[in-house]
Amino acid sequence: MLDDKESLWGTTIAGRRVLGSLASARECSEAWFVNGIGSPSSFWKKDEIIARSGVPLERFATLVHPAASVSATSEVGPGTVIFQNVTIGSGARIGKHVLICPGAVVSHDCIVGDYTCIASSVSIAGDVRVGSLCYLGMSCAVRERVEIGNGSLLGMGSVVLRNVAENSVVVGNPARYLRVRDLSERNDGQA
Repeated sequence: MLDDKESLWGTTIAGRRVLGSLASARECSEAWFVNGIGSPSSFWKKDEIIARSGVPLERFATLVHPAASVSATSEVGPGTVIFQNVTIGSGARIGKHVLICPGAVVSHDCIVGDYTCIASSVSIAGDVRVGSLCYLGMSCAVRERVEIGNGSLLGMGSVVLRNVAENSVVVGNPARYLRVRDLSERNDGQA
């Protein structure tokens, strides 16, 4: 495991030793890497965090849990991690470095942009477009043919019935606009 939080170096998490910072990935020339970045506090920096590692895209593993159901007519991008009991419908296209947590459903003909995190039990109806660097909170639901703009956050349990503008935070049932995501957060140096 690698983490930029120095206090974790040398510790053990889930039976695995934290070897050092993301920059130390460059020293692991024979290793495959798995992207585990899925926090609602850093989702909009996922591309930058991964870039800091210096690891080329082809060295990131694409993992699909054996208990996931992924249509043979869907596409899953490199570096993506799909957990157990996820369903990916026919014609869906999942970008690179996407994290899809347990029990989520991405229905037919959906497009999920790069670096997006889909939390547990999210339900996305058919023909939805989810932008890059989005975070879909646990148990939210998205109606068919809705578009979610890049960098947006859907709050936990939200029911999204209309398009969501780029860099927006929406919450509730039905989901309502709460605020623009503070773009200065993107460059705060925190992972």
